[in-house]
Amino acid sequence: MDDTKVKVMADRLVRRVVDCSFHHPAVRQRLGQIQELPPEERFRLVEAFAERHRRGSDTEPVRLKLLTLTALVGRGLDGLPLAAERAAQLDALGRVHSLCYWDRCEALVEAEEAAGRVLSPAVIATVRRTAVGAYADQEIVRFAARFTEPVLNVGEAWAEAAMADERLRELLAHALTARAAKPSAAWDKRGRALVEGLGAETVRTALLPLLALVGRPRTFALDRAEYEPDVDHTFDPYNANALRGLVWLLALLPAHPDTVRALGALVETSLRKVAGIGPRNPKAANAAVGALARTDGEAALAELARLGTRVTYKGTLKLVDAALQARAAALGLSREEIEELAVPAYGLTEVGKAAFRFDGAAAELDVRGTRAVLAWRNAAGKQVKTAPATVRRDHAEELRALKGLVKDIEKSLSAQAERLDRQFLARRRWAYGQWRERYLDHPLVGTLARRLIWTVDGTAVCFADGALRTLAGAPLEGAAPAEDVTEDATVELWHPVGREPAEVLAWREWLERHAVTQPFKQAHREVYLLTDAERTTRTYSNRFAAHVLRQHQFNSLAAARGWHNRLRLCVDDSAPPATRELPQWGLRAEYWIEGEGHEYGIDTTESGTYLRLHTDQVRFYPIDAPPNWASTYGGGYAMWRGDGRAAVDPLPLAEVPELVLSEVMRDVDLFVGVASVGNDPTWSDGGPEGRFRDYWTSYGFGELGASAETRRALLERLVPRLAVADRCTVEGRFLHVRGELHTYKIHLGSGNILMSPNDQYLCIVPGGSGGAGAADPGYLPFEGDRTLAVILSKALLLAKDTEITDPTITSQLRRG
Repeated sequence: MDDTKVKVMADRLVRRVVDCSFHHPAVRQRLGQIQELPPEERFRLVEAFAERHRRGSDTEPVRLKLLTLTALVGRGLDGLPLAAERAAQLDALGRVHSLCYWDRCEALVEAEEAAGRVLSPAVIATVRRTAVGAYADQEIVRFAARFTEPVLNVGEAWAEAAMADERLRELLAHALTARAAKPSAAWDKRGRALVEGLGAETVRTALLPLLALVGRPRTFALDRAEYEPDVDHTFDPYNANALRGLVWLLALLPAHPDTVRALGALVETSLRKVAGIGPRNPKAANAAVGALARTDGEAALAELARLGTRVTYKGTLKLVDAALQARAAALGLSREEIEELAVPAYGLTEVGKAAFRFDGAAAELDVRGTRAVLAWRNAAGKQVKTAPATVRRDHAEELRALKGLVKDIEKSLSAQAERLDRQFLARRRWAYGQWRERYLDHPLVGTLARRLIWTVDGTAVCFADGALRTLAGAPLEGAAPAEDVTEDATVELWHPVGREPAEVLAWREWLERHAVTQPFKQAHREVYLLTDAERTTRTYSNRFAAHVLRQHQFNSLAAARGWHNRLRLCVDDSAPPATRELPQWGLRAEYWIEGEGHEYGIDTTESGTYLRLHTDQVRFYPIDAPPNWASTYGGGYAMWRGDGRAAVDPLPLAEVPELVLSEVMRDVDLFVGVASVGNDPTWSDGGPEGRFRDYWTSYGFGELGASAETRRALLERLVPRLAVADRCTVEGRFLHVRGELHTYKIHLGSGNILMSPNDQYLCIVPGGSGGAGAADPGYLPFEGDRTLAVILSKALLLAKDTEITDPTITSQLRRG
């Protein structure tokens, strides 16, 4: 061929690759034909690609294709041009997550490797990630399999630390073969042999620090494409198999509290969500749950029970449920009973207390609300702030275990409080003797149970001054008329639904008198009774319709409260409403929602997930009724009857038990109260294009809902006890605060602030430096109402507005 023909052939091939991609049949055929040309003609073509690349007149994607064509056409030839450019391109490929299918970058990598050039670990990592991807072809899979070093991909702290430990090489190689959902008998057999060779304790002490590094920031960042999700915060998919294998190996070791703790933490780390992707790596989470299920002992069972209250990802939660059900079946117990029995004492020798001695020094552990507090005394008996030096020096391992115990207690307290809060709808009843053992006198759960109101054969009681006491202060046991309480007496959680207002108020006063802070709202729990509007609509409630919620926050809250929901995508799809199944009542509650807006990048994430939702009706159906579905673009719900079942009408709200209606409405009120954009102090401009300004104003300063009304009633009692009581009054929808510079009105629903003159908006973001959240509001009768705490903190802050130093606040005060 003369030079003109070579140039024409080269340009045609480039044009065809640009138009059709390397994987187009015509391109594949043409490249095959070119491979049959004499070497000297192929080299001239390569030179033509190189010359065009050197001119620099093409776009970067075309220049990349020129480099790839150089490698493809010049495969097997010596002295290929553009060596420096190819090396730079390889360096760039080592900083991407995976090779683009259409660009055929793997051809460039393969050609460089075939020419004897050593590929960097970062490039090998990219090749491996590509090979395990969903769209990998067999060529790249075979090519990736040729690399055995490094044994894991670089870029993750845990993997690099694992490769630095020479003892683990065989373990890592075996762990990489963990490609199934569960280990086979043969896999376990080989794993046990490797563990025995190193020693179980050596393996445990080597692997647990690695698990602690999982999820840490990458050791070097990857370059993201324009619409690529945040791959830096996911797990390397090649290393994920090895991580799963290491978790399986831990299940072969003798049970140990540190192992259980590490596996539970891995579940939560692996399920942490990444924008545009979802959970980081359910594969690793599922493996950790499986390892816990195979681990004997109280600690593993307790961790599974804790995860049962924490995990919201359906696939993993299903495995947790199956593990707990299997344990329950093996012991002949119900799932509820196994969760109760799974709670360990955590070393506590009495309710909420324990003591530990270290050669004269002592630590006293005291559970206070949601915290476990350590108080130290030195050998002379003097109280000191931290562990004495002798303890740190001579008992480092025991001290580390004690600190881990404190963390375990605090995590378990939160999980147990959530479990207890769910008992209202679980219709759970206990025999008195059983209840005292599992709840009131349990070393850990007792710290929660003793702050709740219970009924014993219908008599309402709470714990104070060392005994269960009635409203009148009489002890339940040992005094008439309740001295004959039997072991079989029925115990239930007290609920304000159906109670006389005077009784509810009396219990609130009782709690304040005894300085009891409940782990969640009970005496102050909102009660949602049927309204006249709901009697008119009959089968649905619009009480929480027409709100705008942040979708991802709503989705997380819904999952935490036992609701099932699917994230809405701005695509041609359909989805059911958010639902909560209530098997004990034979009912299903539905909250109808739809995506808000349709403009990508403004109303959605980069991956097309709606940022916000519009809310609609709340309905109730029999639990086995066919599901309702609606387009994700909106347009109304309709019952899906693809299985031939007849349509089922929603239940009249008047027929829904009062307790069920109240608890479901309370959940929905929580969703709105937390996830509404009207709650965001930074949204005073109304969000995108000001579309939500009217909603933000009406929600942020409008009429109070049920939870805010409860807050108002409580504040009327709490404000007179504040250090700044002379500057605060509760009036209507607001807590009024008189400062030195302005007077302020804090809305009792949203916590948003208006200040004089002219009710100007004052933006204070909770938790900021010098902002709300720093001051201690004092005694509160219950935990968990973040808005109440924020309102009180803002009041304490603004009452001394001349002492505020945060410039984001002081600048607004000056303008006012």
